[in-house]
Amino acid sequence: MTSRGALVLVIVTLVAASCSPVSNPIAKSTTPPSGRPTWADCGGGFQCASVQVPLDYANPGAGTIAIAFNRKPATDQAHRIGSVLINPGGPGASGMQFVKDDVSALKVLNSRFDLVGFDPRGVGQSSPVQCLDGPQKDAFIALDPVLDDPQEKQASIQASKDFAAGCELHSGKILPFLDTPSAARDIDAIRAALGDAKLTYMGFSYGTFLGQTYAHLFPNHVRALVLDGVVDPALSANDILTAEVVGFQHNLDAFLADCNARRSAANPCGYAQSGDPATKLNALARRLDSAPIPAGNRSLTLGLASSGIIAGLYYQELWPLLDAGLTAADRGNGTALAGIADFLNERNPDGTYTNLIDALQAVDCLDRPVPTDIAYYDSLGPTFSRISPLLGPWLQYSNLGCAYWPVKPTGQAGPVTADGAPPILVVGGTNDPVTPYAWAQSVQGQLAGSVLLTRQGNGHTSSNDPCSVAAEDAYLINLTLPAAGTVCQ
Repeated sequence: MTSRGALVLVIVTLVAASCSPVSNPIAKSTTPPSGRPTWADCGGGFQCASVQVPLDYANPGAGTIAIAFNRKPATDQAHRIGSVLINPGGPGASGMQFVKDDVSALKVLNSRFDLVGFDPRGVGQSSPVQCLDGPQKDAFIALDPVLDDPQEKQASIQASKDFAAGCELHSGKILPFLDTPSAARDIDAIRAALGDAKLTYMGFSYGTFLGQTYAHLFPNHVRALVLDGVVDPALSANDILTAEVVGFQHNLDAFLADCNARRSAANPCGYAQSGDPATKLNALARRLDSAPIPAGNRSLTLGLASSGIIAGLYYQELWPLLDAGLTAADRGNGTALAGIADFLNERNPDGTYTNLIDALQAVDCLDRPVPTDIAYYDSLGPTFSRISPLLGPWLQYSNLGCAYWPVKPTGQAGPVTADGAPPILVVGGTNDPVTPYAWAQSVQGQLAGSVLLTRQGNGHTSSNDPCSVAAEDAYLINLTLPAAGTVCQ
């Protein structure tokens, strides 16, 4: 999606095999250089640069890494305010790519700000973590997520161990330092390099957690922060996952109800034409569990299909694609549904991937501890199945990979305060499947003086909603907050 809502949060269940070596990302110099960045033209009206930051902020003499960023200069230079840094989420999504893809949707901000996208440490062009090549990722995503027999459970455990070992072998030097507080400190280095006295920032999904962390560490460096699709830092990894199962089920219910309602509409939902879509979806899942179907040069397994169905529930704008993918899959062609999964997993048409999946695992495993006993994940089964008989078993073991991670977590669940920061704009959608509305309410309570903007509707983040976008732009440009209790419908 080429809009501000094109965010990604891959749910990683199983991982596989060895990786290709990458170059050592640690620079030889021990002191980060000072001064303004050296800009180079990188096409499309964008300039690119990087800043050297300590690999380990607790031990600055241990070397540096380069954090890459780009900018699209403000179009109204006479009224330029400064820079607005943008993070699209993940963790693991490239801010540089996001800003380039969405520059037209950001034109109001771009009139007054330089648009700045950055790749957080371990992501994209900033010392990327590398763990799986394209064919290995294809195999990993295709694995059955429902561990309902001993062979599948053992395959899941072994895949997680192999993935962790491969990451340690090929990216071991940076794995201990990919935590969100370090990434927040990198943002402050970018801010200083850009010459902005204070930070103007827009974060989506995981980017809201990164923004909250920055405001906690540097409250006096904040000018304005938009947090859209809010992650609640007070929740454990399992609390987050449980809430997301609820959210995805609510959005699945909404999709199926809409499909049924349009059975005889002028633009009918194809999946409802030959029977109840919910019944058909459950039957399709059972068939794929035992007999994958062709999907171009791949096979649509239950694992790949689950990824595509979850991806189709991220945004209501994707529902027509999900309808088409399910309709085709029912007829034995899995290509379209696999294509929706590719959107979520950042798989390119040539079969290569970005490093989103690798970086997501690396950051998440540091930021929150998870139980290490597989019996704990087994015990989630009844609860998850009760919440969602279809999606619950698919997502039950999503946090298992971090149980075998080679680096101990450095973060803990807990509220994040930003005492001393100016008012922050918190934006939440009432039926957001990934970052539930209750999280936005919780974070608004944690951040003193912040204001909650509510969007009524389905889908992840509010950045495709004109009312929400107008409020966000007004705040970032004029520091004008919406009135408390404002609802976009």
